[in-house]
Amino acid sequence: MATIFRELSYRYQWLYDTIAKISALAVGGEAKFRRLAIQNLTISSDSKVLDLCCGSGQATSVLVEYSHHVTGLDASPLSLQRAQKNVPQAKYIQGFAEAIPLPDGEFDLVHTSAALHEMEPQQLQEILNEVYRILKPGGIFTLVDFHSPMSLWMKPGIAVFFWLFETHTAWQFLATDLSALLTQRGFEIRQKTLYAGGSLQVIQARKGEIIENR
Repeated sequence: MATIFRELSYRYQWLYDTIAKISALAVGGEAKFRRLAIQNLTISSDSKVLDLCCGSGQATSVLVEYSHHVTGLDASPLSLQRAQKNVPQAKYIQGFAEAIPLPDGEFDLVHTSAALHEMEPQQLQEILNEVYRILKPGGIFTLVDFHSPMSLWMKPGIAVFFWLFETHTAWQFLATDLSALLTQRGFEIRQKTLYAGGSLQVIQARKGEIIENR
């Protein structure tokens, strides 16, 4: 059942958008959800921004309000086609998040929304390495994704949502200390905030001034 609903949600934009809007009610609506990861960040019109795993451009549409240099990257040609139509102000590149086809030290900000939970543990490690690589020294990686609920009332809802729309990687992600992985990679955690009874996390992490090779 989970696979069927998941495939349908990616195949039909209206269904994906409906699920996203309903899920976002837990944090005050979709407009607020799309801005959670960039709260308190300074983004200028000249900032080079990468929307990693941009999907159909839902978050990209917000990022282009701040910067004139937004790039969306996704592995799905269909998603990129939709993103180009929805947010033509950005440019788009097809590629995998664990092997980003872009130069070292290219971006001031890398953003990703509700994508990391779809990755296997090894993929996740590779993605963090790639994000570190393409960020400028002092650049920011900001993300919003699931977190193991702190409130008992949120646990049944998350479980039902995962069974309907997610795969085993989402369950693995709940047991992952993402802050620790980022720190091990060399990021400095600037801020971590939990929402929706602890079921959603926003992390803003900064790359050190010295570029490492790992």
